[in-house]
Amino acid sequence: MPRFRRLLRWAIIAFTALFLLGAIGLGILYYVVSSKLPDIQSLRNVELQEPLYVYASDGRLIGLFGETRRYPVAIKDVPQAVRQAFIAAEDADFLTHKGVSPKGTSRAIWQTLTLKKGRVAGGSTITQQVARQWFLSSEVSYSRKLVEMMLAMKIEQMLTKDEILELYLNKSFFGNRAYGVAAAAEYYYGKPLNQLSLGETASLVSALKFPSSGNPISNPERNHQRSVYVIQRMLEDGYINAAQAEQGKNEPVHAKPHERPVEVYAPYVAEMVRQEMIARFGGEVLTKGYHVTTTIDPGMQLAADVAVREGLRLYDHRHGWHGVEQHFEVTADADAAALASHLAGIPIQNGLIPAVVARSNDGGGVTVVLADASEVMLPASASKWTGKSAASLVKRGDLVRIKAVTPKAAAPKAGAAGTAAETTASTATAATYEIDQLPRGQAALVSLDAGTGAVKAIIGGYSFAGNKFNRATQARRQPGSSFKPFLYAAAFERGFNPASIVLDAPVVFRDRRGHMWRPQNDGGGFRGPMRLRDALVQSRNLVSVRLLDSIGVDFARKYISQFGFNEAELPPNLSMSLGTASLTPLSMARGYAVFANGGSLVTPWFIDEVKDREGNIVFKENPATACRTCGRGGNGATQVSSVVDGFDLGPAQAGGKPKPATATPTKPVEPPKPLDPNMRIAPRAIDDRTAYQLVSMMRDVVLRGTATAAKVLNREDIGGKTGSTNDHRDAWFGGFGGRYSTVVWVGRDDFRSLGNREYGGKAALPIWIDFMRASLKDQPIAANDPPEGMVQTTSNGATEWVKVEDLERIQSEESFNTDDSAAADEAAFDIF
Repeated sequence: MPRFRRLLRWAIIAFTALFLLGAIGLGILYYVVSSKLPDIQSLRNVELQEPLYVYASDGRLIGLFGETRRYPVAIKDVPQAVRQAFIAAEDADFLTHKGVSPKGTSRAIWQTLTLKKGRVAGGSTITQQVARQWFLSSEVSYSRKLVEMMLAMKIEQMLTKDEILELYLNKSFFGNRAYGVAAAAEYYYGKPLNQLSLGETASLVSALKFPSSGNPISNPERNHQRSVYVIQRMLEDGYINAAQAEQGKNEPVHAKPHERPVEVYAPYVAEMVRQEMIARFGGEVLTKGYHVTTTIDPGMQLAADVAVREGLRLYDHRHGWHGVEQHFEVTADADAAALASHLAGIPIQNGLIPAVVARSNDGGGVTVVLADASEVMLPASASKWTGKSAASLVKRGDLVRIKAVTPKAAAPKAGAAGTAAETTASTATAATYEIDQLPRGQAALVSLDAGTGAVKAIIGGYSFAGNKFNRATQARRQPGSSFKPFLYAAAFERGFNPASIVLDAPVVFRDRRGHMWRPQNDGGGFRGPMRLRDALVQSRNLVSVRLLDSIGVDFARKYISQFGFNEAELPPNLSMSLGTASLTPLSMARGYAVFANGGSLVTPWFIDEVKDREGNIVFKENPATACRTCGRGGNGATQVSSVVDGFDLGPAQAGGKPKPATATPTKPVEPPKPLDPNMRIAPRAIDDRTAYQLVSMMRDVVLRGTATAAKVLNREDIGGKTGSTNDHRDAWFGGFGGRYSTVVWVGRDDFRSLGNREYGGKAALPIWIDFMRASLKDQPIAANDPPEGMVQTTSNGATEWVKVEDLERIQSEESFNTDDSAAADEAAFDIF
């Protein structure tokens, strides 16, 4: 008996010691693990990664930017059936456990003890998965599992079941960059959550298990097998009845990619917004869920896209077939799939679908293979615009472009992604096709609201898919004669007026190195003395050269910079009169807006409003707006400072040279008081009377000058100026109508010639006309009434509105004849 008691006592002591050691060990383990637990309070203010949304002015989607597809959804908006499907398949005890499921944990321990190898399945509740998704790595270890369980219990103490489930459904990865159940429903089925069928819901739950290799697109068979299991679990838990389960299990697999539809095709705008948002808010802007509303008008943007596409097509067809885009060396036995493999990575551009020629057919037709390995038979007439049969143009292995010509298949819906064909060849069904080609020329179009500077439409090139270079904002090209209105405005500041006479005759200049410069009119010939109105209408180069020489290059550069140009961009020599500065279409549109709005300098802008993911406004543009009546003096003349950078810009006699500023500083002009206290007034760039005179003259360019084709618009407020450069490398038309200032440029990226007689009036003006026809529909006619401080007088046989301060001089002088070519020939100038 004493021996037994001794053994019992030692057993109790040993058990107690082991218990104490175990408790101490567990305490130490708990302390070590708990010290590593992250602060889960952050779950209350969680920010899910969400893409950047870009919208047109009416709220239609222009673009999405971000590595992930995620559209967070509140738990109240998740249908009950969707919640039940996830709970049944992933965590049947979710609504009752405290973060850890004893049943699931016991099953995982048993599998650990009995399995020799392989990953243990089960054991993780939905709450544990939330803990792992937010705070832990994918490491498989006992310590991580313990941390996960402890985090899950803390989460359960802090959040409700609905809050936990909401985090889970919005954070989980479903494959194909779809994060969150709402994004998965849209991508795989193109539906919101409340429209999912039982089978579709089960397939999304199934994708969680193997998001990359078992989603309904990558492996539909594997996904369907697990979907059947999910539906069976819902049946066992009483969420559905047997009939519903049977119907769900028998649903055919039909998932396919569904990108969120772009409603307004403006990829150059979307990229401009992306860059601007990163500049303003930092590199994480693409994951913060910002919603950006732009100034883009959807109808005008569509009109711009169509006008540029058709304008370049017509230009390109004028110059005929220029050969296949590329040739692939293919074997004689290569089938359709082998031929199609050559098209990988070659995008569709503006509806021009890449295809590989497979063979020639009887009758002059050809058979081509598309990227999906489908074959299309083209008749001989598919290339009738070239004047040759299709078979005579191409051979096996050639890369050609085809486009659908069936109106219903080819025509985009107004306001939709007008060139969505750049990403899909779905129009390849039940359509007839013709052979076409990518145009060698490029184009840019910019249209601004002249009163505010808001960008209403912008096209940076023929196809964003083909080349992302934005020619509207980045390409610097010579504007040629479309620059002349700015020079004329500078001359009018120096006392010239539309009726002033300048000689259109040969002139020779010699620079300090002895080089001779003999500027010429386009097409040659001279008209002798002519009024400036007629000189602009007829775009006489020699008049512009003499005019610049008369007012002085330095004065002209400083004055013209007030149109928003950087003075350093303007050549410091007489060649500036012929438009040799390198300027962007956007800067030209800004300059033309000064004429259209009565003389104010507006700043182009395209981001109207930015909201965060909660809908709070974080930015709202308040643009400086043109005001025709602001800043007037007592005599009606516009008051502007006459000294800029120490240079006197005040009125002077025509032909007068710039004079230095006097020692007495000019009295500063008091800023105008806005009519609306919240309204910002755009600074005045030029006298509004000068703007009136130039608008009147540029309207004449349309009525009887180089832009008479624009008369088809049948609007009296249309005005502008054509422009061309040497060897027809650039073709321009800048102008205005209604409330818009619009500039079109056409040229080649390699600076080669556009071709013989491809002037601005032939290559650029038709695009401008087509765009303005759509944009000005139902728009009121813009008035051009002479401002205060002007009088009407007859001079040099013409009646013109002139500035009151010019009237006395006009009456005392017959005209201004600047025929000083002889003197100019003897003098030396810095021409280049």
